[in-house]
Amino acid sequence: MNEASFKVEKAPHIHRKDSVNRMLGDVLIALIPVLVWSIVAYQWDAVRNIVISILTMGICEFVFVLIVNRLPYDGQKHSFKERLLFAVKAYKPHNLLAPTVSGAIFALIMPATMDPSYMIYPALILGSIFGIVIGKLVFGGLGQNIFNPAAVGMVFAKICFGSYIVYPERDFFEVIAGGTPLASLEAPAGTNSLIGKFLSINDTSLLDLFLGQVNGTIGEAFKIAILIGLAYLLIRRAIDWRIVVSYLATFLLLSCLAGAIVCTRVDVNFFEFIGFQLLSGGMLFGVTFMLTDPVTSPITSPGRVMYGIIAASLTLLIRLLGAYPEGMAYSILLSNLLVPFIEYRSWSGQKFTYKKMIACAAIFAFAALAIGLGLGFGGEIVAETGGSR
Repeated sequence: MNEASFKVEKAPHIHRKDSVNRMLGDVLIALIPVLVWSIVAYQWDAVRNIVISILTMGICEFVFVLIVNRLPYDGQKHSFKERLLFAVKAYKPHNLLAPTVSGAIFALIMPATMDPSYMIYPALILGSIFGIVIGKLVFGGLGQNIFNPAAVGMVFAKICFGSYIVYPERDFFEVIAGGTPLASLEAPAGTNSLIGKFLSINDTSLLDLFLGQVNGTIGEAFKIAILIGLAYLLIRRAIDWRIVVSYLATFLLLSCLAGAIVCTRVDVNFFEFIGFQLLSGGMLFGVTFMLTDPVTSPITSPGRVMYGIIAASLTLLIRLLGAYPEGMAYSILLSNLLVPFIEYRSWSGQKFTYKKMIACAAIFAFAALAIGLGLGFGGEIVAETGGSR
């Protein structure tokens, strides 16, 4: 086969007869149930988040297209209108769809409001700008970024505006104002243990977690809407099932290991512990709409399996042993960072070799060992009248 037979294209590399616009459209359709539920639950707060995020990212993308596609110098003087029209011709449908998808996802992983309420505006605007500019445009635009823009924006907003974040009561579902279920995990008075905080799991209803009757970001709570979107994306093959299955399987197995340790040391039901880990926080939303991004995920099948294992391991390590209760966004960014290493040409390929299987098993074993040691030596439950040991 001669050199002229090859066609070089930018990511995302979709292994089917579909365009990038079709893939982005599928993601938008899959987001509709979550968007509708968030508007019903949070009303104008959700509408504000969605509109501001999409509009801000869309403007940044448009300005980027204008800057990159300037009229080349030809020795003649051209009017501003001529230069503008030349640049606008380079604006394609994906330049509209991509920031719309990223903006919608970013809006859904943000809180409905902040305290004081006006702080939500700089958080949304600056988070959207930082997410799309630093997470995508500085790399050259769609297909060249290595980080998920929505995750970058969310982490930036969390770091800069985390002290203003609140999760208010939703009148429609009559839930109590307060922190998210993950953030509310605290060791009771009289305990001196890493695992003592899991005692509060007994106070959380798994049905409420599944139906979205808990506090949290505007898009993560109602699991039925997320599962509908996940099913649609899998049926349409807009995302790779290997990432989803490897992530969920690893997450479930490591949760079982953690539950076996925790439930032997504190009075927590094993199945409630597992259900809590699966249904709380933004894990399900993240694996559906963010981790599976074809631009920032590996190309090869073994690489995608390894990618899912790494992301799930990082999520639970951050959740169970770290200071930050929700590890999904951080695990996505760290996994994105490892994709070039996973897909390094010297060992990447489409075939599952025994070396790749050993690598996947080693990653899982390392995570299991870290969780086992972390929870196993995380301190003892101490009686209120007793001292620390």
